[in-house]
Amino acid sequence: MSQGADGAADDAESRCPGCGLVSSVEDGPVHPYMVSSAACWTRFGEVLALEFSDPAWFGAHQVTVDAYAVQHPGQPERRSIQSVALHLMTLGMVCERELDPSDAPRLHKQMVHRPEFSWLEPPSMEGRLTVADVLGARNVREHEVRVRAWGLDAWEAWAPHHAAVWGWVETTLGPTG
Repeated sequence: MSQGADGAADDAESRCPGCGLVSSVEDGPVHPYMVSSAACWTRFGEVLALEFSDPAWFGAHQVTVDAYAVQHPGQPERRSIQSVALHLMTLGMVCERELDPSDAPRLHKQMVHRPEFSWLEPPSMEGRLTVADVLGARNVREHEVRVRAWGLDAWEAWAPHHAAVWGWVETTLGPTG
């Protein structure tokens, strides 16, 4: 608990508009088109810093990025629509078709050339795992387990749109995806 300018306790909390993470109010940057609180964006940065600090921790990176992106879809405009589509496609392929997450960036290069994706109404992320659930892993294996659970939970939240996502995969990558 911090103190405000008048010396009174400052218990202010914020709720991330994307994933619902409740945390203390923080000032700071946010992503230009993913909608999040500054505190949530900071937690994401902490996870990314961990993953980039050691190659052993980087194995979970693509699922980290996919899960965060689909939990913070932004508004219905081109960049947000394309971002959510690409991240849902690779997240689905990792969760359901055992895609090696390290193959996702190569697939994104193929997927991005699809002429148009459509806006999918985002599901509620209330009560779902968030980036905060990934923090605090004591070792690489625990980190991978936490990230995988977060990715699967985020993918499951989008279940009403799975048919559309698999349609994009087939159109973009072919029937085998």
